[in-house]
Amino acid sequence: MTYAEIDKSKVSPMMQHYLSVKEEYPDCILFYRLGDFYEMFFDDAVEVSRVLEITLTGRACGLEDRAPMCGIPFHAYESYMTRLVEKGYKVAICEQLEDPDEAKGIVKRGVIRIVTPGTNTSISELDSSANSYIMSIFYSSYPFGAAISDVTTGEFSVAEIKDEKSLRDEIIRFAPKEIICNEAFFMSGVDVDELRQMHHIQVNSLPNAYFDEAGTDSAICDHFKVSHIDSLGLHDLPQGVVAAGALLTYLTETQKNELGNIVRINILKEKGCMLIDSSTRRNLELTVTLREKEKRGSLIWILDKTKTAMGARRLRQFMEQPLADKALIEERLDAVSELSDKITDRDEIREYLNTVYDIERLMGKVSYKTANPRDIVALRSSLSMLDPIRKLMSGFDSALIKRLADAIDPLEDMYELISKAICDEPPVSIHEGGIIREGYSEKADSYRKAKTEGKEWLMSLESKIRESSGIKNLKIRFNKVFGYYFEVTNSYLSMVPDDFIRKQTLSGSERYTTAELKEMEDKILNSEERLIALERDLFTEVRDELAANIGRLQDTARAVAYIDVLCSLSYVAEHNAFVRPKINKKGVIDIKNGRHPVVEHMLKEGRFVSNDVYLDSDKDRISIITGPNMAGKSTYMRLTALIVLMAHMGSFVPCESADICIIDRIFTRVGASDDLASGQSTFMVEMTEVANILRNATKDSLLILDEIGRGTSTYDGLAIAWAVVEFISDKRKCGAKTLFATHYHELTELEGKVDGAKNYCFAVKESGDNVVFLRKVVRGGADRSYGIHVARLAGVPDNVIRRAQEIAGDLAGNDISGRVSDIASAKKKRQPDELDRGQISLFDLEQDSDIMTELRNLKLDMMTPMDAMNTLYNLHNKALDI
Repeated sequence: MTYAEIDKSKVSPMMQHYLSVKEEYPDCILFYRLGDFYEMFFDDAVEVSRVLEITLTGRACGLEDRAPMCGIPFHAYESYMTRLVEKGYKVAICEQLEDPDEAKGIVKRGVIRIVTPGTNTSISELDSSANSYIMSIFYSSYPFGAAISDVTTGEFSVAEIKDEKSLRDEIIRFAPKEIICNEAFFMSGVDVDELRQMHHIQVNSLPNAYFDEAGTDSAICDHFKVSHIDSLGLHDLPQGVVAAGALLTYLTETQKNELGNIVRINILKEKGCMLIDSSTRRNLELTVTLREKEKRGSLIWILDKTKTAMGARRLRQFMEQPLADKALIEERLDAVSELSDKITDRDEIREYLNTVYDIERLMGKVSYKTANPRDIVALRSSLSMLDPIRKLMSGFDSALIKRLADAIDPLEDMYELISKAICDEPPVSIHEGGIIREGYSEKADSYRKAKTEGKEWLMSLESKIRESSGIKNLKIRFNKVFGYYFEVTNSYLSMVPDDFIRKQTLSGSERYTTAELKEMEDKILNSEERLIALERDLFTEVRDELAANIGRLQDTARAVAYIDVLCSLSYVAEHNAFVRPKINKKGVIDIKNGRHPVVEHMLKEGRFVSNDVYLDSDKDRISIITGPNMAGKSTYMRLTALIVLMAHMGSFVPCESADICIIDRIFTRVGASDDLASGQSTFMVEMTEVANILRNATKDSLLILDEIGRGTSTYDGLAIAWAVVEFISDKRKCGAKTLFATHYHELTELEGKVDGAKNYCFAVKESGDNVVFLRKVVRGGADRSYGIHVARLAGVPDNVIRRAQEIAGDLAGNDISGRVSDIASAKKKRQPDELDRGQISLFDLEQDSDIMTELRNLKLDMMTPMDAMNTLYNLHNKALDI
């Protein structure tokens, strides 16, 4: 039965309320609190039971049929809720807004929060090392307006993005869980289906009212408490302002609070940062591996030795947005260098950091009023480490570390408040009592004394009655139904005093009360209830005071995260023999004995073969790298890109020495994969990436190109690879520093013919039929790929190997290398409709031959199928005789 079919006049009052709330949130799964469970009914119940695989039952509600129902325990709802939002559902949390014991009639309930994929604030269910972003996009014309926020940490940024490709790169970089947009965005040219299916991003359009210019300006000004957006530096970002205002409105509506942890707005700018597009991020395996999509085997797996969740997230930001400013890079390197020089102090800082919790997300819970007593104790523990960390940092000379030390507020007042107010081991719930420390509140102490003395009196009364009556096993017990009572077993019933009043009869005992016990029960229970209520109010006051100081706590958290990253980079450098790179503006990349940071870690110590890399802006712009399969070409190129990227992060690098110039972008075209979801073949994917590189690369870019043109025919592939090298080498068109690996050995002819191109190859040692890959780069070009040898190593059957060798010998005489000079010098311009006869060489017949004449004279429309077969047979025989 659907909601539209339900006759509300026939259902119970509780179900009427449920249906009225569901009408307000028709696009959400409604979690409706009933006692210790969140219940779902009707369509929601059927859907949730299917998705979460929980039992579907029924509940009488006044209708002829029972209402479909399923439920989850309220204390474990976060895991169930997270599973739903990860599958793209929205969940509305309808909570009890009053104490059921004090309610008159139906308990008052209301929706306190709407949880979507991008607004899930359940810390226990989120990846602590990665941000959980939601993105807002506004499109009317170029540029796109964009706003990005992590509601768990309070991060909020705005940007304007020039085109679809740049927007896609930003989406992949931030990896938002959810995107909200205006309707026009679906007509912008961005592939929304790809975002949904391949990147698992929930994309939803909102009504145009969310993106009204006046309304968005007002939303921003109201939230940040300014009179005009110019006060926030947003006057040059009209599209970004619309996106930001829409996002703030959406977050306010879903979170049902003031978003107190969003206290500043950050403007994202391309200038000053190296740009890394989605292909490069994937190909270099920065955060996950290409095949398994796991952290192990990625660059962050090597570099992330942070001690805090905040630091892990900050390191990821460093990696995905490296610096492109020499002064800022050197400042980070100075800090890492000094930390490496002062290992004892660094390790002591790391020890203190080890006990620091996720202050950013804890403060998010504080601002949303969902922080429980144990969260506050965790915050206190973290605050206790701030002053020792700051004092150690103050002893450093690095300008960056000194600035970070100054930015750390010890927050003694907040620490003192929590220490005085909250006991050391409070319960999770604020409804259980035992939260407030003795001595913090006189009123609470008085209730606590009454409770404690009352229990002492009960013990005294129990002992007195036991002695006076002679009932040796008499006990005073308690339950929520009968309160306090005397329990007497059947064997002592004859000894029960006359003033005992029977309350309950059990099979083996009787339960009694007395006027005296009833009076003390009232005092004890009332004091307990009042104490719990008072402690709840006092805890809320402490939490609100922390929320009022959220700016101080967030600034300190950012500084702590930053020093955590620097310590991690220093620790990694020490334990992996990384060295400090030099940074230059001369356009030179000079790496001595470079190593791949991940591959060398996977191999046994000393097994990795290091190599030199040299590129500049003049005679060594393009390295054309040839050599066998499995020789290490891809690893060599990747290690170059990773060393350059790590240097721009401010990290030490895996090599003997490195002098790295400022790079504006790293582009990679590595590997081959079909994009089946969008219907693109391997070659189409390859050419799309190459097109992007050639359009956007500059003289300050680094290009990593592996096997360009291998996805098509030999002639076409060679021609494309050749033309790409020529284009890149032209300083007027590109002039980028490039590592170009290929199996087209004919491209080695380009050295001396194309400006800036140099040949390199991987050395191989042959011994009979065996080949040893030395994995060492040397000057010069290779003339063989040793593919058959690799096939033998892979276990291809011997008979196939032998046949392959025979065929290779036959083909060697038809090598195309003799025609390379013709390719290089060809200037003939083809008409657009001219047929390339090289593509139909299988039918290379002279136009005036007898066969061609006969073909032209055939009357195909007059022939029967048998005539056609006979004619084809005769033509075939004539062709064999030619």
